Amino acid sequence: METPKNLTRREFVGATAVTAAGFTILPSQVVSGLGHKAPTDKLNIAGIGVGGKGQVNLKNMSSENIVALCDIDWNYAAKTFNQYPSAKKYMDFRVMLSEMHKDIDAVMIATPDHTHAVCALAAMQLGKHVYVQKPLTHTVYESRMLLEASRKYKVVTQMGNEGHSSDSVAEVCELIWSGAIGTVDKVEAWTDRPIWPQGLTRPPQGMWLPEGINWDLFIGPAAMRPYHSAYHPWNWRGWWDFGTGALGDMACHVLDIVFAALKLGHPDTVEASSSTFNNESAPNSSLIRYNFPSRADIGKLKMPALDVVWYDGGLLPARPDSLPDGIELGQGKNGVIFHGSKGKLVCGNYGSGYKLLPEEKFAKLVKPPKTVRRIEVHHEMDWVRACKESPETRVLPASNFEYACPLNEMVVMGNLAVRMQGLQKKLKWDGENMNFTNLSDNDKIKVSTGIPGSEPKTLELNAKQFAAELVKTNYRKGWTLTV
Repeated sequence: METPKNLTRREFVGATAVTAAGFTILPSQVVSGLGHKAPTDKLNIAGIGVGGKGQVNLKNMSSENIVALCDIDWNYAAKTFNQYPSAKKYMDFRVMLSEMHKDIDAVMIATPDHTHAVCALAAMQLGKHVYVQKPLTHTVYESRMLLEASRKYKVVTQMGNEGHSSDSVAEVCELIWSGAIGTVDKVEAWTDRPIWPQGLTRPPQGMWLPEGINWDLFIGPAAMRPYHSAYHPWNWRGWWDFGTGALGDMACHVLDIVFAALKLGHPDTVEASSSTFNNESAPNSSLIRYNFPSRADIGKLKMPALDVVWYDGGLLPARPDSLPDGIELGQGKNGVIFHGSKGKLVCGNYGSGYKLLPEEKFAKLVKPPKTVRRIEVHHEMDWVRACKESPETRVLPASNFEYACPLNEMVVMGNLAVRMQGLQKKLKWDGENMNFTNLSDNDKIKVSTGIPGSEPKTLELNAKQFAAELVKTNYRKGWTLTV
């Protein structure tokens, strides 16, 4: 690991020594996932990235012991720090885990997308349960590594797509599986995002770094660049190095019900078109078409190959003729249309507010029996519940990594199609091996750099190599992801 600027050499050596020592120095109950229990039997939780969404997650866990807080921007995180005055404060998550590994049971992670994986893996390797905000990871490869780690370290995991624990997910799944709308061969989904700047070129100059921010730690495994307020706080979502654009931000919400109800896995092909963009920043709007192979039937319900079409940035699917005038499509800003052989199901995120169309056909429909577990507490506390249960009898939370990692892979690989659209071809995806099978060593792709200055505005790159680097990002020296 690279020495952060705010650490002394003694602190850094201590942090790396704990990591290098591995699990042999830890009690067996920690490795098994039980963790240290406070005298009150409350979970001892640490937060990494607590100035934004992390503050909300911690509030939903505040019945437990919030023992440590970590953020690279202490000004942005000040409100959260003040809410938990007894929690120890850190800038470097590695130092926090080193100093407090005996006092932490579980870790909540809500950093920018590009540091989710390194934070989560470091915690999991110390036997800590993890709650990680969506999108789970920045890349396909990182998602696959976290799935492998969850199996190896046997900790309780949960992605922060909170609506997956709602009753509406269960109800829509049961309706689809009952055959109410028949065989589904197409789904359309959309979001109004981005609501942050995208389609940008890199600022030509940096800015003075405000006090209270450790910029080296914000950059983490990405390539170093000067500080600028265009990146932090919050607007990092639109930059490829740090975020995953509108698709990465919202599809783990919007497409969750599609992935769950239709038992999706890896797509066979993917293609995209979008507004103008470059290799620095995601486009303002895009359309992505995934094709999925047939899946195992559910009872008498067939699961044939189907298309899933994603729209963002104000693009929308055609309004179904059977949707009455004046009725909002989906939930307006976000929504899904399941196209079935017997009718359509239109809903918002996580199946919320679902409608069966045409309405008169389904007016007397009796809901199918409940077959999916209903979750009586909110998403974060269902994770807390599972963390406290014995591994032998534990019921895993709904969006544990066995579910969340494949969902997240499907989401972020759509960005590969956006960034590869210059090839003007439908890309064939080998999900098992995480690569495109119809790229040859001779394929070239023109990429706009988005970097001001004397460098050329457009580069011609080897498409196969470019794609491989998007699947598995090259980390900055000093950062690794090894399970």
